[in-house]
Amino acid sequence: MGKSSRDKRDIYYRLAKEEGWRARSAYKLMQIDDEFGILKSSDSDPLERVVDLCAAPGSWSQVLAKRLWEPKSAENREKVKIVAVDLQAMAPIPGVIQIQGDITTRKTANEIIERFEGKLAQLVVCDGAPDVTGLHDLDEYVQSHLILAALTICSRILQHGGTFVAKVFRGRDAGLLGSQLRCLFDGQVTFAKPKSSRNSSLEAFVVCQGFSGPRMLSSSIDPDQSGAEDDTPLFLQWYNPENFEKVTPEQKTILPFVACGDLSGYDADLCYALDEDYIQRPPVQEPINPVYSDVSRRARSAKCKAESDIAAAEHSYKTELVDQVVTDLMRAVCVSKQ
Repeated sequence: MGKSSRDKRDIYYRLAKEEGWRARSAYKLMQIDDEFGILKSSDSDPLERVVDLCAAPGSWSQVLAKRLWEPKSAENREKVKIVAVDLQAMAPIPGVIQIQGDITTRKTANEIIERFEGKLAQLVVCDGAPDVTGLHDLDEYVQSHLILAALTICSRILQHGGTFVAKVFRGRDAGLLGSQLRCLFDGQVTFAKPKSSRNSSLEAFVVCQGFSGPRMLSSSIDPDQSGAEDDTPLFLQWYNPENFEKVTPEQKTILPFVACGDLSGYDADLCYALDEDYIQRPPVQEPINPVYSDVSRRARSAKCKAESDIAAAEHSYKTELVDQVVTDLMRAVCVSKQ
């Protein structure tokens, strides 16, 4: 398979490299913003405090910086604070503050608030997802726990009336997830499918507006009241079943689902031919110390060893075959002389 094969079958991957985005997922956030206006900022209500959870490799942080930080003057840029959080190291992005930490700990939540000088975030986005297994029920279950962790840290860092955007996997429990989210947000809760997301994928995004969660959360999440240390996990059992009873039957079953992006534009599931003069480009930013690097190294080592063993076995077999042929010829010569 040639290096340009993915460029042919994934138009957004190709465009991302051409336009300087670290990953094709940048188009997903831009299309969500074009539909819902989550990054709109005005003089009366400036959007200045944003958190990107599970940010690596940084494509969503790039979009946030491009639409919130770059258009500002040098003086006003100092007011815009975009915080990117991930366990993995990430190459620097102008206008983005990076925190390498665990989103399930109070230490990370407190560090985010410190970066905002004691204020709370106006917008929290999360494009994180586990390595998919192909078992849809399992993938959806693991992803739901990641959303739970993101919502839990939101209870510490997201201001009342704030917006939350996260990746979800559409499954049989997607309606339940939407209903639970409605208990934490007074505004609209909408499932969105960006045009750059493949139709063959279960991936979607939930856009939640009007955060009102803290009044429904247990006070034990506050370390000052619980006496917990900063490194301990955040209190995840925030969901109160009594709040679910406040949702009407219609709200429990009817969940808006919106297609984002230009529907007449590129199709993420189609292959597009490359121009004759097309030059294959490397990714904009290679991962820094990815968790799979050791596995990849071992796999390459095992492959090389297997290839070496096969070559040695073939050589040994050929040698034995030649020896056997020579022996048979010698015997034939001896028989003919007799």
